[in-house]
Amino acid sequence: MRRVAEIAAPWRDPLEALSALAEEPWALGLLSGGGGRRGRWSYVAARPTRTLTVRSGEPSDPFAALAALIPEGERLEAGPPFQGGVAGLAAYELGAKAQDLALPAHPDWPDLACALYPAVLAFDHERRELRAIGRGETPEAALSRARALLAASEGASGTRRSGPLTQAALRASDPARYEAAVAEVVGRIAAGEIFQANIARAWTGRLGPGVSPLDLMAALAKASPAPFAAYLRLPGAAVVSNSPERFIALRRTSQGLTAETRPIKGTRPRGADAAQDARLAAELSASAKDRAENLMIVDLMRNDLARVCQPGSVKTPELFAIESFANVHHLVSTVTGRLAEGQGTAELLRAAFPPGSITGAPKIQAMKVIAALEPPRGPYCGSIFWAGADGAFDSSVLIRTAALLEDPEGWRVEARAGAGIVADSHPEAERAETEAKVAALRAALEGPSLAAAS
Repeated sequence: MRRVAEIAAPWRDPLEALSALAEEPWALGLLSGGGGRRGRWSYVAARPTRTLTVRSGEPSDPFAALAALIPEGERLEAGPPFQGGVAGLAAYELGAKAQDLALPAHPDWPDLACALYPAVLAFDHERRELRAIGRGETPEAALSRARALLAASEGASGTRRSGPLTQAALRASDPARYEAAVAEVVGRIAAGEIFQANIARAWTGRLGPGVSPLDLMAALAKASPAPFAAYLRLPGAAVVSNSPERFIALRRTSQGLTAETRPIKGTRPRGADAAQDARLAAELSASAKDRAENLMIVDLMRNDLARVCQPGSVKTPELFAIESFANVHHLVSTVTGRLAEGQGTAELLRAAFPPGSITGAPKIQAMKVIAALEPPRGPYCGSIFWAGADGAFDSSVLIRTAALLEDPEGWRVEARAGAGIVADSHPEAERAETEAKVAALRAALEGPSLAAAS
């Protein structure tokens, strides 16, 4: 796939293009929203030429297998960041191999599931342009693949469902048990075992008859667009994410490959009116607890990047920025570094996975604490990623995410939300934070009235 070609096409909503392909195994939608530079590009891809699935317990090295799958080839200089290549799911349990830990395997989800896409539709929201990009051994083959994907995406998409998507309100895990887990982590922090750990709880249920994972993707895109929203359909499974958080990106510059990570730590709900909303944002910005929590993860991510970056190149150009989304305000920082010679996507992923913002500090001990208090996470707190032929890479943190599994009765759905626990955390407040974080996902699944009543 060394040659690349593109076709310009009339602008369409990327969700419409995804709708025509969404029921196919390995259909992929990276549907950025919410405005800003991180919401500029959306991508739709399907019909990969190769797939890679690695499960817990297999002896193969998933990072080496990923590196072998990423193609080399030409790049359109004025093209979008992702111009075809590999994309897929890194589940949280992939961290066991990244960090050389013995973690319980998830019974249903692989550690790594990704595919080689020879064509991609790239949607430029800023310019309202659509490009179909194909890759092949010859210019003709590349152009043919671009045309084929564009044509396949123009099929009838049908009408998306409105109202509740679940059969009933989601079942929340025991709040008292969660508060007890928070209290236990606070005790472990006081004993000097860790400084911070992210502890999550779950909401489970079933989609209604005839409801598909794409219906949830559509509801989220309409109600609360996010810059790292994603849809991935696997055989018998699907991931629907409304994530606001970048994990790691790689961009080729004149100085080589530059890495960027943007950890989120610190949350407040949105206010009922403009005045209350501004007060909550200001409270988050001034919170010593939230700043300390954020800084711990910044230091952790600096350490992770330093493993594969040039000495002295790791910087923190932005600390404690406020970013606002449909239901919450977040405290976000930025860490950057220049990759060292001979290091690439797979090495960076091995060094930094799973994301520090959803594990804790020190990372390995925090992961052990999480494993003792939670069942295996699967997609939650993993990543949806893409890796381009030129070495470029981008990835999300799978928060605000639903993991869906298909059975003879339809689709089972699980959503989780967590909170970063530190020395002065209060169990009731941390439980309330998880409920604020999952609110948009619950409203999209249950319908606003059902979510409010439960």
